[in-house]
Amino acid sequence: MEVLFVGVGEAFDEALPNTSLLVTAQGRDGVRTLLLDCGFTAPFAYWRLAPDPADLDAVLLTHFHGDHFLGLPALVLRLWEGGRRKPLAVAGPAGVADKVCACLDLAYPSLRGRLEFSLEFTELAPGRPQDVAGVQVACAAPDHSPPCLALRLDEPGSALFYSGDGRPTAATEKLAAGCDLAVHEAYGLEPDIPGHGTVAGSLAFARRAGVHHLALVHLSRAVRQHRRAEVDAALRDAAGLDAILPVPGDRITF
Repeated sequence: MEVLFVGVGEAFDEALPNTSLLVTAQGRDGVRTLLLDCGFTAPFAYWRLAPDPADLDAVLLTHFHGDHFLGLPALVLRLWEGGRRKPLAVAGPAGVADKVCACLDLAYPSLRGRLEFSLEFTELAPGRPQDVAGVQVACAAPDHSPPCLALRLDEPGSALFYSGDGRPTAATEKLAAGCDLAVHEAYGLEPDIPGHGTVAGSLAFARRAGVHHLALVHLSRAVRQHRRAEVDAALRDAAGLDAILPVPGDRITF
């Protein structure tokens, strides 16, 4: 499994694209590529960084905040413009088909009628693992409003955890147990941020889940600009953890 960090930023970071991961995984019928979240600034980074932007099998959405799914109209339009024919799997929380179709119709009212490929929707829910484009996907609910889904992707011999947005919960800790890599939202440094993770909380979460490799994303632009030294110190002092703050274009293979 390989993870390419397409974006690592929060909603309004002018320097970094919205958090988005391109995952290459061994699926049931061969290697598959899956984009985890696609916010309004993510497609531009995806087109710049993906080895083959047209070779995308699925988009997985954690929730319906704009910085996690409103990049889909641009992504779908460019795939259509490039002559795509093969279906695109789109998975997310309950109501994913209605939400995605509504945003496509608002952005480009005639686009769905012109598509020469189908959008194949799958609703994800905690406790109900699903096959998405041939890859096993399970989910759990972090502490976030609106409801969000943390994701776990499994291939033979390896697994990835991605938190989406939100503070860790007992359910997300259980979901992450034994994963090779956890990618966790760490919006701030303060001990308690309603609906968001923190650096210290994410480090503690990884230790409890038995995850040895941790990447922190979605860091507040203010923290990144003015308190970066504190973040770096916390990562250096994370005994027993390989913890990093990735940048767009970084890759992790496991």
